Amino acid sequence: MIALFTDFGLEGPYLGQVEAVLHHRAPGVAVVNLMADLAPFAVEPAAYLLPAFTDPLPDGTVVLAVVDPGVGTDRPGVVVRTERFWFVGPGNGLFDVVCSRARKLRVWRLPDAEAGVSASFHGRDVFAPVAARIACGSEPEGEPVGIDPVRLAAVEPDYAAVAYIDRYGNAMTGMRAASLPSGAVVEVAGRRLRRARTFGSVAVGQPFWYENSSGLVEIAVREGSAAWMLGLRVGRPVRVIGDGPG
Repeated sequence: MIALFTDFGLEGPYLGQVEAVLHHRAPGVAVVNLMADLAPFAVEPAAYLLPAFTDPLPDGTVVLAVVDPGVGTDRPGVVVRTERFWFVGPGNGLFDVVCSRARKLRVWRLPDAEAGVSASFHGRDVFAPVAARIACGSEPEGEPVGIDPVRLAAVEPDYAAVAYIDRYGNAMTGMRAASLPSGAVVEVAGRRLRRARTFGSVAVGQPFWYENSSGLVEIAVREGSAAWMLGLRVGRPVRVIGDGPG
């Protein structure tokens, strides 16, 4: 399986062009669009969402992940191999959280893009062909590189901010709900929010936080938009405190 994790959006030609390359170069391999509307250019929040969204996938999945504001510059392209998955994409920090949590890890730096390759669409012209080759059983081309343990040790365990806002206005954070203490209250935009199990556990119009289906802290309003009510955007800080008023 090849899983796509990008900020390309569902509108326009970009996602379809990448999928066409994958189907052409890896016929018969399933291609799943895991996420296409990550916040544009926002590498750090995407890095914390990536392990939460890939963890349920079957072992051996090739994850083509592209959030790449530095496309066409000297930032490298990389392949990362963990104990469960392959990751292909830009070496701009997008895979730092995955690497910091891996028990086994290998990394390759991809060769420089060939002449004639689009400088602005490495997702289609560089990373998709590499992902297809790996999904078909080939080893990655490129130079194996070492991992900087100091850099990985500096990766924060969680992203204490809004990482994604869905079409309902729910605000997903990069914090793992299991890491929060019992009775934790989440503070965002000057509001202190208590935990609820699900939407039906609170009154209509009430804001709260809950553990979403990917195991992350998510801020929501029953039958309303938390983004609109609280003025949330990607990158808005979220603070965890002890027991407090809702």
